[in-house]
Amino acid sequence: MDKIRVAVLYGGRSGEHEVSLISATNVIENLDRSKFEIIPIGIDQQGGWYLGDEVLKKELAGQRVLQLQQLDEKMLFNPNLLGKNIQELQMASIKKSTASVRPFDVVFPVIHGTLCEDGTIQGLLESADIPYVGCGVLASAIGMDKDVSKRLMQDANIPVAKYLVIKRGQWDRHPQQFCQDVIKQLPFPVFVKPANTGSSVGVHKVKSAEELSVAIVDAFRYDTKVIVEQGIDAIELEVAVLESDVYGNDPIVSVVGEIRPSHEFYSYAAKYLDQHGAESIIPAPVSPEIQEETRQLASKIFNVLECEGMARVDLFLERHTNRLYFNEVNTIPGFTQISMYPKLMEASGVSYKELLTHLVMLAIKRHDRKSKLSREYVSDEECFT
Repeated sequence: MDKIRVAVLYGGRSGEHEVSLISATNVIENLDRSKFEIIPIGIDQQGGWYLGDEVLKKELAGQRVLQLQQLDEKMLFNPNLLGKNIQELQMASIKKSTASVRPFDVVFPVIHGTLCEDGTIQGLLESADIPYVGCGVLASAIGMDKDVSKRLMQDANIPVAKYLVIKRGQWDRHPQQFCQDVIKQLPFPVFVKPANTGSSVGVHKVKSAEELSVAIVDAFRYDTKVIVEQGIDAIELEVAVLESDVYGNDPIVSVVGEIRPSHEFYSYAAKYLDQHGAESIIPAPVSPEIQEETRQLASKIFNVLECEGMARVDLFLERHTNRLYFNEVNTIPGFTQISMYPKLMEASGVSYKELLTHLVMLAIKRHDRKSKLSREYVSDEECFT
């Protein structure tokens, strides 16, 4: 039987570019070679697309990636593919025309952050009629937007920490007024966050009014919308959720894990730059009742946001009340060696290799279902004849 050709899409223009390279390295190393042929596709930080590992090899020479993790270069990719600009293939060869023309069968996006994980890549692949792993356009966009996702949680009666939102145009006109609103409505400490980033890029813990304006200005470097969120004295819990291979069944929900950052909070540095920046505890040392409540809530959140494929659900457990709060959902969670999503699934009985196979097959099945949908108008008379 012919192997399924999996295009592993990595890199991207977001602030999480280097993290993507590490995630992609691990995905490529762990995809089942007996089932899959691997075709790397890299997006560099200027937005150029390349077939092969050219982007990865170039970035490996940079200190930022080496600082994150020493990667093993012995893999890896088909050397015959190196350095071919994807534009040489012509866009027609990427779009679905015939299986013999398209150079791959399914795309596995291992790209994080804006212009990657936020529905933009997913929309491109939908337009090209290409199967892809993970959430669709809607869930990807909502999951990236911390404001919109929290609004949906509130509509579903899922607790969220109190927060305020400001857009760049409003800030430019009335910065002092917004700071006064924050001071009046939210007790310190607060967290200032770009509405659309991941991996805590641009996030600041602010302990006083004097620090607020500087943090907001910095957050606007990454997005045109910023949220200021009330800090909660809480334990940080994470749950991996995986779509069932039986269409319509409840998703598979992992055991609950806890993140204990050694920094002020679970910052980018704590996640990737400091070997001792955080401790991952699996399973989380909470009661069986809280474990079950957390897992049920994660499943509900996955469904409320219309997630498909996979998502990591991040929650806060308030210390003095044991009340759970929604923090965020990550629709392309990290796949590095220290990432919680694969570690949580492995602790729940799903190995890394099995997880990747499951995700690829889900993508193909979803594409098959959607391919059967009509794209043309059908009259009432035709429907009932």
